[in-house]
This record gives sequence, C-alpha cells and structure tokens, in this order.
Amino acid sequence: MRAHSVDRPADLDAVRDSYDRVADNYAEMVVTTGMGDIRRHPWLKASVDAFADTVGDLGPVLDVGCGPGTVTAYLAERGLDASGVDLSPRMIDNARRRYPHCRFDVASATELDLADASLGGLLGWWSLFNLPRDVLPQVLAVFARALKPGGAFLTGTHVGDADLARTEAYGGVAVNWTTHQWRPAEFVAVIERAGLCPVAELRLPADEFSGPGVVVMARRPG
Repeated sequence: MRAHSVDRPADLDAVRDSYDRVADNYAEMVVTTGMGDIRRHPWLKASVDAFADTVGDLGPVLDVGCGPGTVTAYLAERGLDASGVDLSPRMIDNARRRYPHCRFDVASATELDLADASLGGLLGWWSLFNLPRDVLPQVLAVFARALKPGGAFLTGTHVGDADLARTEAYGGVAVNWTTHQWRPAEFVAVIERAGLCPVAELRLPADEFSGPGVVVMARRPG
C-alpha cells in the first residue's frame, strides 16, 4: 500500500520493468559469481552480522528492495523474523522459489504502509540508489518512524559525484534507470535528517562487480 507522505518517482514503472528484465540474470549471477552474496564478502557479512546482533529480539525486520532474497534468507538463518519486499515481481518470484521458508511481497520503497514503531530493523541494502534525491529523504523518514526506539537501519549505496543513467546491466540486458550516487558525508547527513543516528560507517573500494560504495548503520533514538 502506498505511503501518502512519499512522492511517487516519475520513472517508477520504467525502473520496475527494468528489474523484471534483469531479475533472472541477477539471481543466477549471485549463484555463479558471488555477486550480492554476503557470505563471500567478509566486510559485507560483518556489517549484516552486526546489524543482526543489534536488532536481537527487538522485533521483525524488513528487507526493502530484497531482490532474489539472499540477505533476507541469511537474516532468517540468524534467527530473525525477517521478510522482504521488492519493486520487481520477477525478483520476488526468484526469492520465493529460492527461499520458500521466507516471506516476500511485491512493493516499492515508496509504497510501504508501515505502522509507527512496528519494526526492530530495516534494510536498504544497495536498493535505494534508484530513488531520486528529493524522494530518498521522504522514504528514510518513513523508515525512521517505523522503527522501534533502538531499532536499527542498515543501508549500502554507490559512492560518486554524478548520477549515472544506465542503459544495460547484469549481462547486457537493456534497462532504463538512474543510479543516484552519493558522497559518504552527504549520504550520512540525509540519514541523520530523517531522524536516525548513524553508529557505524564502512567505505568500500571498487571491485569487479561495482564501483566504490559505503555502508551505514543507524539507530532510532530511544
């Protein structure tokens, strides 16, 4: 359901269609190359483990933009009450097929109807970079209200000075989306203005899958 306090991005339908087209390739690349599989990337796994330890038994966790469900399933293995949502129905098809023991639904980050103080944790794991710069703060404000006091938010995004218009991705599939890159200090400031308190930051160099990135964990004051 749509959160009425969040503007609908003008390119939402194009982004959804693009991720539907790449969903099968992306899910296969996670298996064959390790892209997106935190178990093969120690620093990313450490970040998700720290998030899981922080959430503890505070309450359910929602993985927003879960893709094929890899991180959602890992959190469930850690004993958390984790579920995932994604804009792309095809991504959700892959997630449900690969991890039938987890809960997955189709929804955009801009369309969530989250009750105040209802979640122990929220993730935006390299899944918020398609949100326009004026929409991301609105989404983060919804996330902040949805977390219980002391609840944790974990996110990762691409670092850079310019936005990138993508026309192909994940095996040369045609796409139509913009990757909104952030400088780490800018990104942290947006999270703070949403009402969350950053507690850790991890800067990552470029690798064979992506350019430089930043991971931020924050908590709702409580």
